[in-house]
Parts: sequence; structure tokens; C-alpha cells
Amino acid sequence: MTTLLGAFVLGSPDPPALADFYRALLGWEEAERSPAWVRLRAPERDRPGLSFQLETDHTPPVWPQRPGVQQMQAHLDLQVDDLEAETKRACALGATLEDHQPQEDVRVLRDPHGHPFCLFLPGA
Repeated sequence: MTTLLGAFVLGSPDPPALADFYRALLGWEEAERSPAWVRLRAPERDRPGLSFQLETDHTPPVWPQRPGVQQMQAHLDLQVDDLEAETKRACALGATLEDHQPQEDVRVLRDPHGHPFCLFLPGA
């Protein structure tokens, strides 16, 4: 039996809008789209992908975590060659930079719907 990761899925109140953000950030292609579901794929392969599903009651997690509030269940780690330039580009696309940064060679940001993600340099 073979088990492969098909996609990582993010909940969103607007899956097409969030998919557009990540498509621009990653340079990936759209594989399928509906108002409630969008799947992106890397240009050179179909899977694993990054998908977005409709969650009308989506509540973004807090960062850093605190007891008694919505905590982060997962996040994306995205390797970049130029941390400063890619942080600026992500923010220009609609991301926000978090105040709390745990490491010098990693940047914690939030996508337009509040999901935390990290940009990091090779070796970090």
C-alpha cells in the first residue's frame, strides 16, 4: 500500500481570494476552482498541492499562542533565497508581518485570512 500527501488544505471564508494570494506568492498554477474549493499545484507536478476550502466561520489563530484562545493547528514553512525581499513581496501581496519573530532567519507572517506562515532561509 502506498500513501502519498495529496494536498495541504486551508479553511477560508473566501477560498478563491486566498488561493489567488498563494498562487501569486508561490508561482503555482490553479488545478481546479469553485466558489467553495480551489486547488493549486506546482508547475512541475500535480501533487502534493495546496487547497482552500470554504469555512464561513473561520477564526484565525493567535500568534504567539496563549491559553484559552484559538491556537494554530498547522502552518506553512516557505523557503526563500532573500528573506527581506520576499517578506516585502509577501506583504505587498496582502500578507502582514507579525510583531513576534522567534528567530533572526525566519519571518512569521499572516496571509490575508489570518493563517500564519513562515518564510525562512536555507539552513534555518
